[in-house]
Amino acid sequence: MIRTEALSRTFPATRKRDPAIVAVDRLDLEIREGEVFGLLGPNGAGKTTTVRMLACLIAPTAGRAWVDGLPVGEQDTAIRRRLGILTESPGLYDKLSAERNLAFFARLYEVPAAQRDAQVRRYLELLGLWDRRHELVGGFSKGMKQKMAIARALIHEPRVLFLDEPTAALDPEMARLVRDFIADLRSEGRTIILCTHNLDEAERLCDRIAVLNTRLIAVDTPANLRTRLFGRRVAVRLRDPDLAVTEMVRTLPFVQAVEATDSRLTVDLADPDAQTPALVRALVQAGAEVMAVGEVEHSLEEVYFSLVNGD
Repeated sequence: MIRTEALSRTFPATRKRDPAIVAVDRLDLEIREGEVFGLLGPNGAGKTTTVRMLACLIAPTAGRAWVDGLPVGEQDTAIRRRLGILTESPGLYDKLSAERNLAFFARLYEVPAAQRDAQVRRYLELLGLWDRRHELVGGFSKGMKQKMAIARALIHEPRVLFLDEPTAALDPEMARLVRDFIADLRSEGRTIILCTHNLDEAERLCDRIAVLNTRLIAVDTPANLRTRLFGRRVAVRLRDPDLAVTEMVRTLPFVQAVEATDSRLTVDLADPDAQTPALVRALVQAGAEVMAVGEVEHSLEEVYFSLVNGD
């Protein structure tokens, strides 16, 4: 659905003596149809600049990109018709009602007149705002405005949806409602690009993630990134561990490494699903009393900081 080749964007320096600012440097990406794809990175990493280039809001200074098979920079109007975008600031008309806001944007997106009222009603109902449709948006809470902005991004049924910090500054209940709605959109087969600093949100929603810091650092599923960075490890809690048991575990042919701390052994295995039963059998045969066994889970936060910090 989206492909980039060496996509780059440089901004001129604010002062003559300063160097130009490279915001995105030779980005190569492929985003599949129907997946939720996360763009992660620190402030200034190029996430929003990437979205703006793909949405044909700013032009790349080098490289190429395609959205739904259409080249960016050549068929920009056609691309904009195929996508919706949610920016960090909702940017709604405060002196118009919720219903009139969406009707106005539906007309801008060239939704046929016969379908506009139905589309407006559909998304106001989906987002729980139909009963507030006649109220001025200026009186809405931040969470309600965010839901309005999502409805606006979807009013023309785009194939691609860009969401930039969709739950930023929302209270936990509103954030959960927005996340649930994004999950529902994924089930409809839309391609969603999610820019977020919320790593838990990315973990829950994204099929794959890309970590950027001006350049692309890594791209994969969260699970594969964990395995690539940390391997797979099993933690075994024993009632009364001793040195002999630890040394026995080290001799097992499928064990890659062992770390002993207090009553816990942490064992590196190439395939925990297949090898953990044999590990437990060996421990029991050696006289160890096994209290608990489980695979060590590394958080996406650990993955993220390891990648961004160059570890």
